Amino acid sequence: MAIQVGEKAPDFELKDNHGASVKLSDFVGQKNVVLLFYPFAFTGVCTGELCELRDNLPQFSDRDTQLLAVSNDSIHTLRVFAEQEGLEYPLLSDFWPHGNVSRAYGVFDEDKGCAVRGTFVIDKEGVVRWTVVNGLPDARDLNDYVKALDAL
Repeated sequence: MAIQVGEKAPDFELKDNHGASVKLSDFVGQKNVVLLFYPFAFTGVCTGELCELRDNLPQFSDRDTQLLAVSNDSIHTLRVFAEQEGLEYPLLSDFWPHGNVSRAYGVFDEDKGCAVRGTFVIDKEGVVRWTVVNGLPDARDLNDYVKALDAL
């Protein structure tokens, strides 16, 4: 079951597409976080969602928010994907131990071996304030994230 609104967001440390470590707790007291899980790089729905976020980054930065996108791909795959699509926000690798962070947030599909489409809006205190979890084929609506951020 996915983490619920009002719960403390589980801390994690993952490598980004450049090999740098990113810890969720580093943003506590600094920025809100939109934590977005997606199945795999280079797939149609995922590419569409992540490019839409790329095209609308000011909607997050203007709201003092860090966007973090997590998949179960390797950092090498994420590096090529980010370069190909011009993605300038961190793509985090939950590759090994495979899916540990996705499992902690309750969005790992054991049968498929990847995260489903889960999004968590986390406030500056590290508390989940909004969430949505969609199945693999169902894209999420960026406007829902912006509304959730405006409600903080």
